[in-house]
Amino acid sequence: MSDKKREEGPGEDARSTQELPPDERLTEDMDDEEAPRERLSPEARRELAAVLRGMEKLARLIEQRESFSAGAVVFKFLHVLTERSNGVQVLLFERSLPHGVGGYVVVKRLQNPVGYHRRQRMKDEVQLAFRLHHPAIAQVHHFRVFGGVPYLIMEYVDGPQLESLLSTAALRCKPLSAPFALYVAAEVADALDYAHTRTELEEGGRPLGIIHRDVSPRNIRVGRKSGEVKLTDFGAAYSKLVGREETAGLLKKGDLLYASPEYLRCELMDARSDIFSLGLVLLEALTARHLFDRWEGEAPAPVAEVKVVAEEATPLPLARMLALVERYGPEDVERAAAGLPEGLKALLHKALQRDPARRHVSAAEVRQELRAQLIVLAPHYGRQEAAEEVQRLLSEASALRDVAAPTEGGLYPEFLDGHELEG
Repeated sequence: MSDKKREEGPGEDARSTQELPPDERLTEDMDDEEAPRERLSPEARRELAAVLRGMEKLARLIEQRESFSAGAVVFKFLHVLTERSNGVQVLLFERSLPHGVGGYVVVKRLQNPVGYHRRQRMKDEVQLAFRLHHPAIAQVHHFRVFGGVPYLIMEYVDGPQLESLLSTAALRCKPLSAPFALYVAAEVADALDYAHTRTELEEGGRPLGIIHRDVSPRNIRVGRKSGEVKLTDFGAAYSKLVGREETAGLLKKGDLLYASPEYLRCELMDARSDIFSLGLVLLEALTARHLFDRWEGEAPAPVAEVKVVAEEATPLPLARMLALVERYGPEDVERAAAGLPEGLKALLHKALQRDPARRHVSAAEVRQELRAQLIVLAPHYGRQEAAEEVQRLLSEASALRDVAAPTEGGLYPEFLDGHELEG
């Protein structure tokens, strides 16, 4: 069981942003309005400022996949990590410093929002992301707009998306190990509990009411060497921030295959919506099958007129997804979880209730149950064991690449044989 403490973020730096040189001041631009500054040390601010000085060049060169420099720091494009159907790109750059110590920077190129309300929503999303400091949440470092195109600079997680690991599991017709699935889900539940319980003020303020709304395999990464689990992308998140703009109309963001029934129905939601999504992720990790896979090829049951609109292309038509959400029941969860230990089946039954009132009351409760089940199955399972499993899965992915392409770029170097990943 992890004994790590939640990180509330460092305190304010002794040296304020205004005291830094003009080219090292970090501001978040959107329509010339200021957004919150990230709390970084002066040294970290100077390093990040070098990135920002190069962002204008990046905006021009990103399509040509060229290198660019920012003072003495050189950034070299490596590859596209992911590219989504809504036009969002996640790109990896390698950073080289004069003293030889470099690293990686993830640059997320967002869609240019059209209209005041969507621009305001993007600002809200950035403000929300800056508030989250937790070891299992990938940190958003900075946000800038150049040439009308918004960019996020984010923490790089050296490891695959859970989606890629699930794809490998499906190809080999064998689920991920139960300890691995429980470990990952427990870390995500810990991150969700932190986000769900954030308050407006550091001391006793009103709850922010954060709901991630896109807890899905593509937004969970596992470090290939560290075994760390990171929940990413709060871009679809909801909160009760004062003045926050809600998603326009009935537009639904995120991977709707993992959406809760209440989200798809446009009903009121709370943290239990994320618990349902995490339940779907856990079931798939444990069985290599999605809850709704058994209805593949069947015609959907009749549903009312579909009024919602998906921001991204969905794997199934929205009408069909809504029909499946209305159609499934406890017997389907039981069938999908067949062969799992009774404790795990009970957990899944509760998390995947259609009625939120019958689910776990909090992500903390889910985390506690997951870790209790992990202790029963593998008492000493932790980061090291998770990293070893990731390496084995990547080796298998390499061996299977002639059968199917990986779901994300950079899982392994080109022309590398699977056995070379081991050890």
